[in-house]
Amino acid sequence: MNLHVFFYGLFMDEVILVKNGIKATNPRKGYLNGYALKIGNRASLIPSKNEKAYGIVMTIDADKIQDLYAEASVSDYIPEEVTIILKGNETIKAMCYNLPPTSLTGTNTAYAQSLYALAKQLDFPEDYLTEIKQAATQD
Repeated sequence: MNLHVFFYGLFMDEVILVKNGIKATNPRKGYLNGYALKIGNRASLIPSKNEKAYGIVMTIDADKIQDLYAEASVSDYIPEEVTIILKGNETIKAMCYNLPPTSLTGTNTAYAQSLYALAKQLDFPEDYLTEIKQAATQD
């Protein structure tokens, strides 16, 4: 069975997914209303009324996505069904994996710098890139 999955962190990079044994199909840029990107030791989305979080929706085998999130560094992430807005205001239901707020701690400038480079390559909006860049320069 295949799932639509919304990635907003480094898993947006298909090369990283392939290294984890995942062949994603049908990648599409989109955003999630009412959430903000928060970068601690890892990235997560947190509810935030007037914000948008950008990312990529991909189609992935359900067993493979379970294997991906079973890995120790991301095993605290919890799946939640969300509605992603795609180009032309088309919407799609997708699974989005987020950390519980109590697990979102620390800072990781190297992660933020890598995410900034990827988000820039994906041509996300300038104000969103600025937010990521600020996290990339925090010590």
